[in-house]
Amino acid sequence: MSSEDLDAAAPADPVPIKAVPLRHPGRWIAAAIILALVGLFVYGAATNPGYHWDVYWKYLFDTRLARDGVIVTLELTVLAMAIGVVLAVILAVMRLSPNPVLGAVAWVYLWIFRGTPVYVQLVFWGLFPALYQSIDLGIPFGGPHFVHLDIQNLSAAFFFAMLGLGLNEAAYMAEIVRAGINSVGEGQREASVALGMSWGQTLWRTVLPQAMRVIIPPTGNELISMLKTTSLVAAIPLTTDLYGVARTIYGQNFQPIPLLLVAATWYLVVTSILMVGQFYLERYFARGQSRQLNAKQLEALAKVQRGEDKVL
Repeated sequence: MSSEDLDAAAPADPVPIKAVPLRHPGRWIAAAIILALVGLFVYGAATNPGYHWDVYWKYLFDTRLARDGVIVTLELTVLAMAIGVVLAVILAVMRLSPNPVLGAVAWVYLWIFRGTPVYVQLVFWGLFPALYQSIDLGIPFGGPHFVHLDIQNLSAAFFFAMLGLGLNEAAYMAEIVRAGINSVGEGQREASVALGMSWGQTLWRTVLPQAMRVIIPPTGNELISMLKTTSLVAAIPLTTDLYGVARTIYGQNFQPIPLLLVAATWYLVVTSILMVGQFYLERYFARGQSRQLNAKQLEALAKVQRGEDKVL
């Protein structure tokens, strides 16, 4: 058989398939309906005199709200989260401890602070100076006092707002920390024990560093939630935070709606910034969990492939 006959007998190249993407008209219809509804709402809100947009723009960049109120809110958020995280690690370790007394104490703490509303807790902390004028630590029955804390001279509203939020947050963060610790395999602990580490050393040197991958991302959610929960310190009452300043101003000009919109705008701005930081933080701690290669890994693989091609 000649080469021409072989060429004639060879199968012809398949005709390329012209793929047509599946159309989804329902998506466009739903998007058009949603955009129309949003446009109607925006138009109605913009033309509704009850919103008092002139008052909104007047106070949007007022330093009492945009600077002082936001700063106090951020201070409350950071300090309360610091208290919550430190106490949460202690509570999580207590719950996982082989000591039944420590486990019972931690369980009771979580039961109380997770079982009662945070607003009720803040009301209680606001009434704390009425229950105790001062706190003295020392030998009872006329003995010397080593620590004397005058509650009345404290910056009571801010201090108890920070304390109340932090103690409540610790109850929720403790479960996040405990879940992160339990996510570390038993083999890691067994290997640490085989190397002669104690239970505490195993937890501190082996378990907690690996548990951070599970603990850190939900902590970002708790931080954002804490920022919004600071508005509940009105129960203490604290009037220097963002919502407290807005409440004070609309108590004077009797315009609650535009002032609440101003406070909501600044909460949204700060929350959006924290969400961006949380996104990058989650992406950082998610490294190594996905099977998909990132851009740098693909570029490195391409360089290796080109080097192999040159060798061949």
